[in-house]
Amino acid sequence: MQLIDSHCHLDLDCFNADREQVLIKAKSANISDIIIPAIQASQWDAMQAVAQQFNLIPLHISYGLHPMFMQQHHDNDLQQLRNWLDGKYCNYRPIAVGECGLDFFIKDADKPRQMEFFEAQVQLSCEFDLPLIIHSRKSLDFVLKILRKYPSSRGVVHCFSGSEQQAHQLIERGFYLGFGGVMTYPRAKKIRYLAKNLPLEALLLETDAPDQPDQQHQGQRNEPAWLFNIAETLAELRQDSINNIAYVTSFNTKKLFSVISR
Repeated sequence: MQLIDSHCHLDLDCFNADREQVLIKAKSANISDIIIPAIQASQWDAMQAVAQQFNLIPLHISYGLHPMFMQQHHDNDLQQLRNWLDGKYCNYRPIAVGECGLDFFIKDADKPRQMEFFEAQVQLSCEFDLPLIIHSRKSLDFVLKILRKYPSSRGVVHCFSGSEQQAHQLIERGFYLGFGGVMTYPRAKKIRYLAKNLPLEALLLETDAPDQPDQQHQGQRNEPAWLFNIAETLAELRQDSINNIAYVTSFNTKKLFSVISR
């Protein structure tokens, strides 16, 4: 049995002291691959360095500009993103564009600028034929409105928290939905209902480490090794075997991101 963590910020500073140990634990927990999405341009070099330095588990990189960090983004970051996607500054061709999207939950959100940056990244994903890794809070209708303008767009809405109707609209467009630690909390009834009833062929598993730990590790720094707890919860909700959950969600992730495990 192998699992793929489809969303893990392993490059962040909170892993600097023990990143190798975290990967050793992940490998022992049957994590075969980890996808690392960027949040701002200043970290792209560091992400490359992490992917080059550690090879216990294949680390797959995605370059993007996160909507929660608009104050750190500069207008020329979009041109820089194009250059990085084109391979001018990177040794690793990215497997996706993101983390990008819209976040209207944050206080004083600059919605027009968020939408400008998001749509530009959707355009780039289509130009370079790469999937999107989308962040969306209190904004999914706006995300869908932009995606409809780009019929060839594809990707995943990570940490999905929308409605069942929105879920099916995304699935009908060929998008996947990411589910993580929130699903392990019994009080998260809407998320658990969706995880149980949506087509398994449309679901990816993620930790979003170091954030959003599962119920067993509440209050702790999240780690990719704990993805097993998320997969186990999904198996329980769907009354399915853990092996089938691992197989199908890993297949989905490989299909979307063209990931080939060693």
